[in-house]
Amino acid sequence: MNAAPFVLTFNDERCTWPELAGGKGASLARMTRAGLTVPPGLVITSAAFAAAVDIETLRAHVRAGDMIAARDLVRAAPHPREEIGERYATLADAPVAIRSSACAEDAVAASYAGQQETFLNVVGLERVLAAVTHCWLSFFSDRAVFYRREKGSLDDLAMAVVVQRMVDARTSGVMFTADPVHDRRDRVVVEAARGLGERVVSGEVTPDYYRMDRSGKVKQRRVVDEQVLTDAQLADLTRLGLHLAHLYGCPQDIEWAFDDAQRLYLLQARPVTTM
Repeated sequence: MNAAPFVLTFNDERCTWPELAGGKGASLARMTRAGLTVPPGLVITSAAFAAAVDIETLRAHVRAGDMIAARDLVRAAPHPREEIGERYATLADAPVAIRSSACAEDAVAASYAGQQETFLNVVGLERVLAAVTHCWLSFFSDRAVFYRREKGSLDDLAMAVVVQRMVDARTSGVMFTADPVHDRRDRVVVEAARGLGERVVSGEVTPDYYRMDRSGKVKQRRVVDEQVLTDAQLADLTRLGLHLAHLYGCPQDIEWAFDDAQRLYLLQARPVTTM
């Protein structure tokens, strides 16, 4: 890993390696290389983080439960500024979403979703670098450390950060390519709201709820106000979701968005861990 790159774009084959790009970054790279509609972006790799800190000292702080010392060490870690700046410039200074991407996350057995920080509508290199530091720090929050203690290993310090161009979302939300509540693999579930999907994921808004069969036909709907998605859009989502589930070989939890031109984008995908 000594020669491992510090920054990769989604279309680089090495970005599909979870040990470099983390679960989230590797998934986005795989979808990009499969020709799916993923907003462009880059990954600050786990190698960049490992080179920025004294890993053994950091590991010793974590093992001892001294998270203040661990966070101080991470806060002072330098970025590969020149490489990030060069790749970030290819996004034309557009607003970006910045998300932590732990190398052990988004596995079938456990998902780290929601354990680390996400920053939206970040503009400018200085703010990008600051958000990267906050993502690194979030890996050592009390909540994230507790989760790793219960579900993984405290020795696991490998983490990447995803920087992805934002979609000006007209509607967005989440899709499950199987119904995890009713344990039915012959159903697809979509939750949708107007605007950014983070509002659905965080519970900030009550989304529309749709349940389809595998052909995309709506079997159940709960509409909050005015229906957010057309039946044709739901059928498109179903087809794309099932294609992705086939590609990965297991049911998927997918974040998606339609822009003002009704183009459908995939923003994240991870295995459903509750079935």
